[in-house]
Amino acid sequence: MTTIVVGMQWGDEGKGKIIDILSEKADIIVRYQGGNNAGHTIVLPKEKFILHLIPSGILHKNKKCVIGNGVVVDPQSLIEEIVDLKKRGIEIDKNLLISERCHLIFPYHRILDKLREKKGLLKIGTTGRGIGPCYADKVSRCGIRFADLYSNDFKKKLKNNIKEKNAVLKTYGFKGFVFTEVYEQYQEFGERLKSYVCNCAAILNKAIGNKKNVLFEGAQGTLLDIDYGTYPYVTSSNAIAGGVCAGAGIAPTSIDKIIGVIKAYTTRVGEGPFPGQFSPKLMREFQHLGKEYGATTGRARRCGWFDAVLARHSVKINNLKTIAITKLDVLSNCETIKICTGYRYKNEVLKDLPADSDILFHCQPIYEEYAGWQEDISQIKEYKNLPDSAKKYLCKIEKLLMVKIKIVSVGSERGQTIFI
Repeated sequence: MTTIVVGMQWGDEGKGKIIDILSEKADIIVRYQGGNNAGHTIVLPKEKFILHLIPSGILHKNKKCVIGNGVVVDPQSLIEEIVDLKKRGIEIDKNLLISERCHLIFPYHRILDKLREKKGLLKIGTTGRGIGPCYADKVSRCGIRFADLYSNDFKKKLKNNIKEKNAVLKTYGFKGFVFTEVYEQYQEFGERLKSYVCNCAAILNKAIGNKKNVLFEGAQGTLLDIDYGTYPYVTSSNAIAGGVCAGAGIAPTSIDKIIGVIKAYTTRVGEGPFPGQFSPKLMREFQHLGKEYGATTGRARRCGWFDAVLARHSVKINNLKTIAITKLDVLSNCETIKICTGYRYKNEVLKDLPADSDILFHCQPIYEEYAGWQEDISQIKEYKNLPDSAKKYLCKIEKLLMVKIKIVSVGSERGQTIFI
């Protein structure tokens, strides 16, 4: 059985928790895109983990965790993550695999990312981790992969890249990088990570052929997808379910199940249009109640009511039949709860997400209101015990999206989960 878990909003939907739960029955867990701009948070009874590159399944014993070829890897960040997990008693050496085809993030990628964000005409709100420039090199066919790191051509490729990047950096007033320093540093990184690097696509296809349970872990969310998100305020990879095929090296016919993860309300980090964004006062309340601060950057997330237009877009693009809804508990004590069912743009009512972000900036949400519930639901274990208003709210979401809600999260810990 192969299962994909994909975010349905602008990331931060709580995928880390859902993947952690589903990992219990998986044999292999695979990250297939993104980089260390992701932050998947898992809360255990006595401690909290924030994972940026290593799949969330690593917290379960005897699970193979794969960083697929679609991921761009900052080796320094990855080594720091490995060291931290080992210090906390997590077994890594027998369980982690890294695709030899992963592209590497270099220091010049990080600097270019920050300089372009700081001095560019269009402010995207990137994390500054060098993700976009690394993907740009990949598409420009000058990128350096793990396989290249161990080849005789590494020195030549790095020299050419540094020469080219230094010329660009000087236009920003940055002095550039010294080849020998970067070369020696990455030689060391390569030695420390060499035991994990392998042909992951071959391993995954063999596992799928042997009927193993493989769980694919998406980073970011559908609305940040480079093709189907709110472009240009997006990430640099395909965060949708379709990204699995290119990002892990498996065929579309190998995919059995896709699960969407969505918040009971909507959040967004960084720049870009957000039609249903709350007023500053209500946003501060939700940021406090929902602890809406980025796991990677610490930035406060913008908040708004549940947006069915955005969610329907994700359902279509990912062909979703079942979803998990998270942070339902944050809506407790709201007297009324709203759902955005459409957008008003000039004299039109839009039911589908427009491709033009400028149009989306000027859309006004059309809301339906529902009664809230005035009680704590964080310790409820069964769907039938939820307040009637909460159940009506979930049923309305199912009808608007034409999907079935199978998992409801009512808190950050593993045990605060209702299975329907």
